[in-house]
Amino acid sequence: MDISTAMDAELKTTYSQLPALAVPQDAHDFVTLRMVADEMLERWYEKPASEHVLIEERAGPHVDGTREIPVRIYAPTSVSRTGLLPALLWIHGGGFTVGSPKGDDLLLTRIVEELGCIVVSPQYRLAPEHPFPAALDDCYATLLWLAQQAEELGIDRERLAIAGLSAGGGLCAGLGLMARDRGEVKLCFQMPLYACLDDRHLTASSHEFTDPRSWSREMSLKSWEAYLGSTASDDVSPYAAPSRARRLAGLPPTYMMIGMLDLLRDENIDYANRLMQAGVPTELHIYPGAFHAFEIAAPLASISQRATSEYIAALKRAFTLK
Repeated sequence: MDISTAMDAELKTTYSQLPALAVPQDAHDFVTLRMVADEMLERWYEKPASEHVLIEERAGPHVDGTREIPVRIYAPTSVSRTGLLPALLWIHGGGFTVGSPKGDDLLLTRIVEELGCIVVSPQYRLAPEHPFPAALDDCYATLLWLAQQAEELGIDRERLAIAGLSAGGGLCAGLGLMARDRGEVKLCFQMPLYACLDDRHLTASSHEFTDPRSWSREMSLKSWEAYLGSTASDDVSPYAAPSRARRLAGLPPTYMMIGMLDLLRDENIDYANRLMQAGVPTELHIYPGAFHAFEIAAPLASISQRATSEYIAALKRAFTLK
């Protein structure tokens, strides 16, 4: 499907300039793609200019006895801090194989400025070198660390939320399930945005979008293959692919959003419907004419500004209600 024919007029300009993504075929290709993505980030990186937000990199939780998980912390400056603050664990996207917290600096700085919260984003291990459950284990260890170090970090344990986009949204949904099942950390809110939820690719939208300038079916299949490693399809954990979860009751209030022209559209709609059927307070926004990660690719477009403002507002409501 040529999605540009149905695309929002402002987004179409950006979309026409996006490069076609070569689909990796093996581990070497994924490593090369990661290097290219990192080089592009360094070339185009725009450091947030905010006197109200302090960005700090530090060692986070220890796992496996000695290994430390690097975390990027975004916090209001001491001048603007008062009392215990709500906290957001943010999980970056990148198809489970590329990306870093630094790539979301502008968005996370805005969230801290507008909400006065603390944001912590882990540099989780990436596939294919580190298949499932490595990334989710790192995210859960960071969540547990946040709860345990709440006093030191100035965090209100009763206002702890999780969020992420694309693959990070899938990890967010898996983390929500894991936190519910283990019962060690109470979440007030989860926000999986255009999330990678289902490895099976059975929905209509998963067959509909093949344009290599967007998140295509071929790229998605290869990324899931890298993430799951040698796991047989019938044995995939719902923590890896949350759409496989049989029970969604007991999850925290949820906000989801996705563009109508997104490969992941139908699995996100289905997950939101199942959340509501399970009694989970759920809000779902679908943006006509919008492709995968549209608000990141074209942040100045009107529809992008609306989408970003609406999910930040949802997070604000969640923090305010507690």
